[in-house]
Amino acid sequence: MTVGVALNASDAPNQVDATVQLAREAAQFGLASAWFGQTFGADSPQLAAIVGREVPGLHVGTSAIPVFGRHPLLVSSQAQTAQAATHGRYHLGLALGTKLLTEAGFGLPFERPIARLREFLTALRQLTETGTADFHGELLTAATPVPARVPGAENGVPLLVAAMGPQALRVSGELADGILPYLAGPRALADHIVPALTAAAEAAGRPSPRIVALVPGVVTDDVDAARAKATEDLAFYEQIPSYARVIELSGGQRAADLAVIGDEKIVEAEVRRYRDAGATEVVFSGTEIAGEADRRRTWRLLGDLAR
Repeated sequence: MTVGVALNASDAPNQVDATVQLAREAAQFGLASAWFGQTFGADSPQLAAIVGREVPGLHVGTSAIPVFGRHPLLVSSQAQTAQAATHGRYHLGLALGTKLLTEAGFGLPFERPIARLREFLTALRQLTETGTADFHGELLTAATPVPARVPGAENGVPLLVAAMGPQALRVSGELADGILPYLAGPRALADHIVPALTAAAEAAGRPSPRIVALVPGVVTDDVDAARAKATEDLAFYEQIPSYARVIELSGGQRAADLAVIGDEKIVEAEVRRYRDAGATEVVFSGTEIAGEADRRRTWRLLGDLAR
């Protein structure tokens, strides 16, 4: 199992410079990967490409780009460019997104998300594996009158999906290389997510899927303050049905119940619980919520666990 961190420098004077510095620090602590979210700010594949060039050896990924408001041809260009820039260390994460951000931001109806995900993945895999596509679906068309291959990305791009519900897991098992579940605790992983995903992959004749579990957490002695901050930061997810469902399946009532907060012994034990539940990789997010000293303390422990 590898261990990584999600990097968030959106409050810095220069997000790109600050992200590169954080990534260098992550590599120094022995962490295997750095991941970048995607909203309406920084372009995550571009940020990953820059970090991957500046920090050799560190794997980089996006978690995750919503399929609404994007097109497989454009996402393929971004992903292949990042893969060439990093010499094979880039991992592309996709997501369904949310009704709120899709409709308010893009003015698009949040309709038939599973069908859109299936078509998006089908076209995108053609593009990233062959540099061409001739896909004509109900919701998407992706064709290449000129080649779409980026030299240097011939080995393709790992495709992961932020999937947790039964239908999204089925599509991901059939068409993706793995998943990026967030706020899905060990109980939900072991009892619901991993079995469904694995069964879908086996039925489609695909290799065992990756399960990259994204986990909010921090090593700190001030547990109460960190828990209060996590409760505030994660409350947004409680409004989204897919997250509310997986929080409940994990045994939680609020999103912050899934945050791993405590000393080194507690956090290490929780990381191992995720491994035992089927996670092939663990990525910690929100490690900055208790301040810089505790962020570094967290990264030091995670780096030790990654070795």
